[in-house]
Amino acid sequence: MLRSDLCGKLTAEDIGRQVVLCGWVNRRREHGADLAFVDLRDHSGLVQCVVDNQVDVRSEYVVKITGTVAKRPEGTVNADLTTGQVEITDTDVEVLSAAEPPPFPLDDRAKDVDETVRLKYRYLDIRRSAMQKNLRVRSQVNAAIRSAMVEQDFVEVETPMLMPSTPEGAREFLVPSRMQPGNFYALPQSPQLYKQLLMVGGMDRYFQIARCLRDEDLRADRQYEFTQLDMEMSFVEVDDVLQAAETTVLDAAEAVTGIRPDEVKRITWHEAMNDYGTDKPDIRFDMKLQELTGIFSDTEFKAFASSESIKGICASGAAESYGRNKLDSLTDQAKSFGAKGLVWLKVNDESSVDSPVAKFLSDAEIASIIKAFGAAAGDLILIVADSWHTTCTVLGELRNSLGRPPVSQGPFEYLWVVDFPLFVGQDDNGNPIPGHHPFCHPHPEDIPKLETDPMEVRAWAYDLVLNGWELGSGSIRIHDPELQKRVFKLLGISDEEVEAKFGFFLNPFRYGTPPHGGFAYGIDRLAAILAGEENIREVIAFPKPSSGADPMTNAPGPISADVLEELGVKELPKTT
Repeated sequence: MLRSDLCGKLTAEDIGRQVVLCGWVNRRREHGADLAFVDLRDHSGLVQCVVDNQVDVRSEYVVKITGTVAKRPEGTVNADLTTGQVEITDTDVEVLSAAEPPPFPLDDRAKDVDETVRLKYRYLDIRRSAMQKNLRVRSQVNAAIRSAMVEQDFVEVETPMLMPSTPEGAREFLVPSRMQPGNFYALPQSPQLYKQLLMVGGMDRYFQIARCLRDEDLRADRQYEFTQLDMEMSFVEVDDVLQAAETTVLDAAEAVTGIRPDEVKRITWHEAMNDYGTDKPDIRFDMKLQELTGIFSDTEFKAFASSESIKGICASGAAESYGRNKLDSLTDQAKSFGAKGLVWLKVNDESSVDSPVAKFLSDAEIASIIKAFGAAAGDLILIVADSWHTTCTVLGELRNSLGRPPVSQGPFEYLWVVDFPLFVGQDDNGNPIPGHHPFCHPHPEDIPKLETDPMEVRAWAYDLVLNGWELGSGSIRIHDPELQKRVFKLLGISDEEVEAKFGFFLNPFRYGTPPHGGFAYGIDRLAAILAGEENIREVIAFPKPSSGADPMTNAPGPISADVLEELGVKELPKTT
């Protein structure tokens, strides 16, 4: 090694020792005619070095400094640095690489720099201490996950990156085949099919820190390329899968924070929707949805009289801060989420409210509303009346708008949501639409309802939620070919289409398939929250911005005509 020590590791115990340090010049400060102070930085931190003023080193020069660790003079100790009690004296400086001035400051001020600029010079952005910390947090997460999987007897297996196109609910990235002109591979949205085939193959417990790709619009918690823990287990029930996955998440959190979270809470999908209005509830704050339908069973208020479901939320102490403009904005939000309107009431006392609809409600109804919430003077109550699903969904969105803290703000509240619906609606042909994918096992109690009442069938499916972000999802899989055929028939998929799209996957099931289930969750999302970030791009070394175009490499870019011809691909004119 060119160096003997790391800059940020030197302490008072090293005083008197000669060291060799390598790193970047973080800052240079003149100190009279003869001396200068150079703050030398590497990934571990920085240390002050006293150098000859004639040495030509500037910010971001890469240098090697040999010197002696000395105690800082009285009154110059820097309590903000782990190396603040010492400095390097009697130095010899060797310039390893000169540097031009960087296009933006490589410190906390970079957060105010346009993200496109940061991503164009990502190799410089990574030098910042915040990015260094985030990428090391991600590494800790990966290491803890891998260790937890191995300790639970899982076997790491890599699955193909070039695979057939399959209907998994998101757009795929396609790769043309040079050797099979006119045909295409797809990049994996997930290793779903392969990991189930590994169970057919008797691997028993599989895992992979898998790279996956989906051609979806980018946002704070989504990238084209993402990394997930992917796992599958044989001869298991729901509790077994949840326990194995939960161990990896809690181990990762403990590795980063030093504190092991409590056991993960568990609620059903129906409870999540009914109480929080979303299947990925943030349980760090209360403000649960309150059932009000019974209060208005004999109401004369027409907006409520014929509604299937009437629910509300109560924002404690919010009445004064929500004037008419803000309330109108909340009403517009509610309508944008699908509601016909929004009723608001500002509580005055236990029996009276201020509201445009107060004159349409009886005194008993007003008192019952206030009592249902346990509301006090100054509270703001919001009510929606519609179908059960619309009422829950709209209030869930408003609940988040009014009360949800930043996703990275503690505490970390993990939650299992179980017993999802097997189907979530109907397509244009009247066929049910799978809630997750067509391989989810129906809840055994509900299998008799498959043909008679499919929308009431629960799936053996589950999601893991952290602070309102969905980390991942999984299910027990269908291993019985006859049951799989029943599901495909419900979905309107013909035998011929099944054979064409899934034959390679389903035919192996004829040779003896164990009951099995699995799970996958996003490592990018978990690492971002544990690192205190609101955007997964901050824990990815080289992410794409929301446009999808990489400002550093200028990808995607055009391909020459001869390469396209070799691939059997023809570029069509752009349409307006």
